[in-house]
Amino acid sequence: MQFAALARTVGALGALAVTMPVDLAVVGLSLLDRRRVAARPSGRTVMVSGGKMTKSLSLARAFHRAGHRVVLVESAKYRLTGHRFSRAVDAFHCIPDPTDPGYAGALRDVALREGVDVFVPVASPAASVHDADARHVLDDVCEVVHGDSEIVRMLDDKSTFSETAAAMGLSVPDWRRITSPEQIAEFDFPPGREYILKRIAYNPVGRMDLTRLSDRTPERNLEFARSLDISEDDPWILQEFVSGQEYCTHGTVRDGALTVYACCESSAFQVNYAMVDKPEIRSWVERFVGELGVTGQLSFDFIESSDGRVYAIECNPRTHSAITMFYDHDELANAYLAKNDEAVVPTPESKPTYWIYHEVWRLLTQPNRSHRLRIIREGTDAIYARWDPLPYFLVHHLQIPTLLLKNALAGGSWSRIDFNIGKLVELGGD
Repeated sequence: MQFAALARTVGALGALAVTMPVDLAVVGLSLLDRRRVAARPSGRTVMVSGGKMTKSLSLARAFHRAGHRVVLVESAKYRLTGHRFSRAVDAFHCIPDPTDPGYAGALRDVALREGVDVFVPVASPAASVHDADARHVLDDVCEVVHGDSEIVRMLDDKSTFSETAAAMGLSVPDWRRITSPEQIAEFDFPPGREYILKRIAYNPVGRMDLTRLSDRTPERNLEFARSLDISEDDPWILQEFVSGQEYCTHGTVRDGALTVYACCESSAFQVNYAMVDKPEIRSWVERFVGELGVTGQLSFDFIESSDGRVYAIECNPRTHSAITMFYDHDELANAYLAKNDEAVVPTPESKPTYWIYHEVWRLLTQPNRSHRLRIIREGTDAIYARWDPLPYFLVHHLQIPTLLLKNALAGGSWSRIDFNIGKLVELGGD
């Protein structure tokens, strides 16, 4: 197993080395382009966390274009993120991991040192609650565009979110909170309906396991449940599996009103984003955030069943990668910093976003190559910008290779490289 993992790492490093000259040529030509994005000094300083992720870069660029000073922060593991070298980033700081007791204090120290006016958390799944907890040491220093601890914990828990939405009369799949495998044996599965088990805590590797459970497979149901680490301290949700088209949304919210909104078709591993108009989904989101009266960033996953009804599967109280679709929107920054009369959405001229290395891999390994070529031709890479090309080169040829080398030296393994999030997907990862 260790040899196989090492071979995969060597293969990935070799492939990145092969593409380096091409990327270097692209970036070199971009650097010769003397066009620049003019920034209008405004006197505001915005701190953005999650510096390894493309969505952080997208927001940093939006704030920069609007004339704001950007401070980017990230944990030491990702200190070599390519995004720190962006023209949109004025200062970069390493801080402890969100689970570290010193995390909130480190955020406060950076905010005081840099004169931060607004903190916009771009949280990993492991950081959402910790960013909410950090508000008690940040609220007297700067504004925080994030919910409070109670709200974020409710939203981050798939079962309490479902309970809250159902109490508002909003549609969610049937569900049960599971704290022991024996509850699966006791559950009376409705005939003709299927269910899946999902860990309530973030599960970077197992989250795509959609093993179906039903009344037709009682022995397998219990056997599968017993193979999982289900307990009072590590609860799961038994959720009805609704067949249909998946959608994801991003929403930035101020006092219960949407200021930024995007909706895309989705899947278990989504790295292509194109705006779609689904009024019933937007209405669901507007009603939920309005009744909650929350401020922050809320991303929802939906399923549209064959009868056209939409069900919210879960809420992630953090920035969605769909924010990359706003790469050409001049009002995105203001929509984060002030309450608008109407939510901004991607411009009609914006192209669908993708990550070129994911697309090239699919082009080489999957059928329907003409479809993949059309995606590349009609879309745009989410990291690359002609006026700001260094992050593109350094994500692929510094950030990811460094993580691969560290993983190999530690004798670790990984299941996938996620260029969007800027990390290796591995057991126990963030």
